[in-house]
Amino acid sequence: MAGKFEITQSKSGKFMFNLKAGNGQVILTSQMYESKASALAGVESCKKNGAIDGRFERATSKADEPYFNLKASNGQVIGRSEMYSSAASMENGIKSVQTNAPDAAVKDLTEA
Repeated sequence: MAGKFEITQSKSGKFMFNLKAGNGQVILTSQMYESKASALAGVESCKKNGAIDGRFERATSKADEPYFNLKASNGQVIGRSEMYSSAASMENGIKSVQTNAPDAAVKDLTEA
């Protein structure tokens, strides 16, 4: 099963997206956007940049948990991963984004 982007709207009216793997697990969460159009542009940026290994910034939280940010060519963070228990798990998460993002369908959950 292929991955998919899900666009949602917060109670404050802002928009965001999650990239989910084929098994339904969230592998990347976006920032909050002021408009749905901006969130959709973020999805397109994620599709384009998600295939490029150099766009992934590998990092470690204060609690010593590995995670990654996906960045656009201008350095802006498109999305962030969950916290992982190991660097190997984080690398698997990056591979999952690289595999799923380019061809993932977009599901707009704001039009329920």
